[in-house]
Amino acid sequence: MRKQFQFILSLGMSLSALLFCASSLAQGIKGKVRTSDGEPLAYASVYIRNLGDGVPTNEEGSYEYKLPKGVYDVLVQYLGYKSQLETIIVTDEWITKDFVMEPQEYTLAEVEVRAGAEDPALTIMRKAIAKAKYHRLQIQKYSMTVYLKGTGKLTDAPFFLRKTIEKEGFKLNEAYTSESVSRITFTQPNKVEEKVISIRTNGDNQSTSPAPYIQTTFYQEKINGIISPLSRSAFVYYKFRYEGSFFDQDVLVSKIKVTPRSRGEQVFEGYIYIIEDLWAIHSLNLQTSLLGFQITAKQQYAPVAENVWMPLTHTYDFGGKIFGFEGNFKYLASTREYEIELNPDLEVVPEIIDEKVQEVPEEAVGFKKSVSALEQLAKEEPKTRKEYRKLLNEYEKESLKEQDEPQVIEESYYEVDSMAKKYNQAYWDSIRPVPLTESEIQGYQRDDSLATVEVAKMSDVDSVAKKARSKYKPLDFMNGATYNLGKGASIGFKQNWTKISFNTVEGAKLGMGLFYRKEKITKAADSVSILRKSFNIEPELRYGFSSNRFYGKVDFRWSSTLNLSGTTFGLKGGRYIYQFNGGEPINEQVNAVYSLLFRQNYMKLYEQDFAQVYWAHRVNGGITYRVNMTYAHRTELFNTNNYSFYNKPERAYSPNQPENVETNSGSFSDHDILKLNAEMEWYPGVKYGIRNGRKYRITNRSPLIKLTYNKAFGGINSEGTAADFDHVEVGIQHDYTFGVSGKLDFNLSAGVFLSNDQVYFPDFQHFGGNRTIFSNFGPASNYRFMDYYKYSTNSKYFSGIVHYQFRKFIFTQLPMLRFSGVRENIFFNYLKTDNSPNYWEVGYSLDNLFRIFRVELGAGFEDAKFLRGGVRLGVATFININ
Repeated sequence: MRKQFQFILSLGMSLSALLFCASSLAQGIKGKVRTSDGEPLAYASVYIRNLGDGVPTNEEGSYEYKLPKGVYDVLVQYLGYKSQLETIIVTDEWITKDFVMEPQEYTLAEVEVRAGAEDPALTIMRKAIAKAKYHRLQIQKYSMTVYLKGTGKLTDAPFFLRKTIEKEGFKLNEAYTSESVSRITFTQPNKVEEKVISIRTNGDNQSTSPAPYIQTTFYQEKINGIISPLSRSAFVYYKFRYEGSFFDQDVLVSKIKVTPRSRGEQVFEGYIYIIEDLWAIHSLNLQTSLLGFQITAKQQYAPVAENVWMPLTHTYDFGGKIFGFEGNFKYLASTREYEIELNPDLEVVPEIIDEKVQEVPEEAVGFKKSVSALEQLAKEEPKTRKEYRKLLNEYEKESLKEQDEPQVIEESYYEVDSMAKKYNQAYWDSIRPVPLTESEIQGYQRDDSLATVEVAKMSDVDSVAKKARSKYKPLDFMNGATYNLGKGASIGFKQNWTKISFNTVEGAKLGMGLFYRKEKITKAADSVSILRKSFNIEPELRYGFSSNRFYGKVDFRWSSTLNLSGTTFGLKGGRYIYQFNGGEPINEQVNAVYSLLFRQNYMKLYEQDFAQVYWAHRVNGGITYRVNMTYAHRTELFNTNNYSFYNKPERAYSPNQPENVETNSGSFSDHDILKLNAEMEWYPGVKYGIRNGRKYRITNRSPLIKLTYNKAFGGINSEGTAADFDHVEVGIQHDYTFGVSGKLDFNLSAGVFLSNDQVYFPDFQHFGGNRTIFSNFGPASNYRFMDYYKYSTNSKYFSGIVHYQFRKFIFTQLPMLRFSGVRENIFFNYLKTDNSPNYWEVGYSLDNLFRIFRVELGAGFEDAKFLRGGVRLGVATFININ
């Protein structure tokens, strides 16, 4: 249960979050920041101008900043309130200074507003959008110290788990806090280095790294998939309204209301504050939702170099309910001690002209493809916002081409200081920039007590018991277990509960999988990449009580892998039982349920005595080859069991020989086969990332193209019962997101039997049919209503499965449903072979119901004739299950 709650706290951290440190001095300034009504202002920014550094207040409006003796200009800021600047002299003692903030007064006089004229917000945002990439690229490199604090409260839980939660030491409505301090460095275009200085968290939860959020700046097109108000396509998704302006730190700031044209997920609403002439972010207060969880993000920026404003304080509020657990989570991130290295290519900042409402001066020049972008950026002539944006886009492309590895789109390095988890309370009291609240102090006292108990449980006295836990325990052979033999060797059981089932060929069936593994891990020649060599023996057994038939197979496999490349070769063989469709379109347990409860046996099986040698080579992140050669003798199987709880006479089990439009009785007879299978998988244009020097591939931007060739060699026996054919297939799979409006998944394949002198049914081309109420996991992985084997073919074929998810369609026109995370989908699937009618199916589904389920409604047709339809239940499409 402790892990369940830690998962919820970690989920809150991953859906929101961000960024801090201090010195050990005995004096400084402290106090409270309140409104004129006496209300505390949580997370107000207390900024020391002559140091270029600051701290936020805590939830109770308290702040504390350790400082050496001296005179300091202290600037206090809070969204919606007038900034206050005070000069404070720090001596040998702490100086207490409280601030009372007055509401910000906005004036419309700073920007001309005429009746019938365009809202000034539009030109402000057009210029800010034109400058967004500039602000993202203007800093070549920066470093900062980051303090991150997450405080979560579990406010509700399923009633049947509340006592268990209390036994684990958790209580509802009590604060659980995690803290970390890191030093983070970002280098253009995509390199992030983090060193964790200290961590203090509850239990095993160490997910307090702020680094993944460093690059989620609002100057990007999207923030975790949500369209930024400064995106190039922002005007498609948002309406902007000017609500006044004010002066702060000698700059004019405009308050812009951000309203989505269609409220719901993947868009923000709230306020963004833009600095006049610089067209940079001054602060923001935006809300959104993700999977039905409500998130509020606030950022307060401050100048860290000339004309460079960077976030100083970030706060994120996150609340929602999942699996019966409900909680509220607050995350404070404070950045300080900035070290800035400006991009010398972007020193010149031209005047930006909004050509929609301003006259374009004669000296303004357009973007010229014949001249390098860098050379054009060095000139001071004014530029229209569109031409300037083109120029920055070209400059970014030119910069990326100059990289050693332009395909690398993200690079990160992570290091935890050896002392990070060993600091005591005194250290945290000295380093923490934000005073803890009373509830957080009580929470830490509780957690320290729990930690003491856990340490006692794992003392040396219990070392014998700890060793005993690694020995065999009852039901290990079903639950799965690994027993280490030393020197990289281990043996064990696979999880075998799913190998218990029932089918009409074997009757009640038991199975068991075991393994032996010998593994050696070393560093490759580059001292970074990991070379993993392994040898595996994996036997699998099964027995059918009705057929009184025992089956077994064993796989011997040798593998050698690096980060992106590797080879695998092996030998396997035995006598085993398989579904005719090697893709196993029906799950054993689902088939058993349908057989026992409804007398419907969809799974069709054959027996195979075989030996196979195989080889696979992943050349790099983009290309993989696989080749195998199989010799087998295949035997037809028949039903041996007629048992079912459903005993009405109108329904009988179907024979084990499936119905098909192309087969004859000889298609299922016993036969031999010697078959070559060769496959190639290709991700064109695949991109890469680097983590701690190790390269990995990022495939979600690339389609998967598959090419398959099968060759059965005839004449291998004297009886003339050997398979003889040539079969080739090409396929493509991909998913593509259209902004926030929708997501397309498709799976297309086409193939032909170049020769089909003798094709037995196991080697027909089979398709992913479904006759149960359950839909497969992937949105474009199978047909919903098609028979499993009716259209299997040994001729030409084309198969297309297409799925589209809407952000807003019919019921999701209602904002309430969009905010709950519900999505609407449609699907269209089509199959045509030489000997089948045009089979097609169409359907509609509600997705992400209760954040985990999908309900589909659809129908299948042969040409224009209705075949069947109904309801299908599945897992939400955002959940990826392999």
